[in-house]
Amino acid sequence: MTPPKSDRLIVALDVPHAVAGLEMVQRIGPAVSFYKIGLGMLTGGGLALANELKQEHGKRIFLDMKLFDIGATVEAAVRGLAQFDLDFLTVHGDPHVVRAAKEGAAGTDLKILAVTILTSLDRADLDAGLIIPGDIPDLVTTRALRAFEAGADGVIASPQEAQKIRTQPEADKRLIVTPGVRPAGAALGDQKRVATPAQAIENGADHIVVGRPIHGAPDPSAAAAAILKELDSAT
Repeated sequence: MTPPKSDRLIVALDVPHAVAGLEMVQRIGPAVSFYKIGLGMLTGGGLALANELKQEHGKRIFLDMKLFDIGATVEAAVRGLAQFDLDFLTVHGDPHVVRAAKEGAAGTDLKILAVTILTSLDRADLDAGLIIPGDIPDLVTTRALRAFEAGADGVIASPQEAQKIRTQPEADKRLIVTPGVRPAGAALGDQKRVATPAQAIENGADHIVVGRPIHGAPDPSAAAAAILKELDSAT
């Protein structure tokens, strides 16, 4: 399930509202074909922007909602979102959530991606949240396998765990999408489990998600082009 090279970079539009998002897409230019819209823009016209970018500009869209609720509610929410003809949607990786999301997406091309453990968390954060003991790579891999068993089309995991997930037989023909990607020398921000773009792809990721190093750069188009060039050198 190797994507076209131009699709391997997903730019996170972590800006306040749809107007700023569209302006950023225009500044980045035609080289980037895949964008992520998350909760931060939901009340700022995020769904309208997703639809506009998909239908009028031919972009691929990753809607990062990280849905979590009882099965019936998740199924209904996904069924509603699937009508927008988007490409990826995130839900929490709990098996009951994944199964419900797949029911909601039935009959469409929407790919359900299961969140394993957020890349902004470390072991201390998991302890504070009463998550069972264990090394994060092992926990992420276990959650990924359970999500695959429940029908997930792919998972969200940090670049540091992508390699271990990719070696599992259950990961065959499944997507691995990695946030927590930072070009060499870039500020980490709130990310704790990171790698460079090339490292993430070499570790088995199909797509990388990059936000602030692009939309926060003086020249977002040049920043995106530099990452795409680095990806071209990756396996």
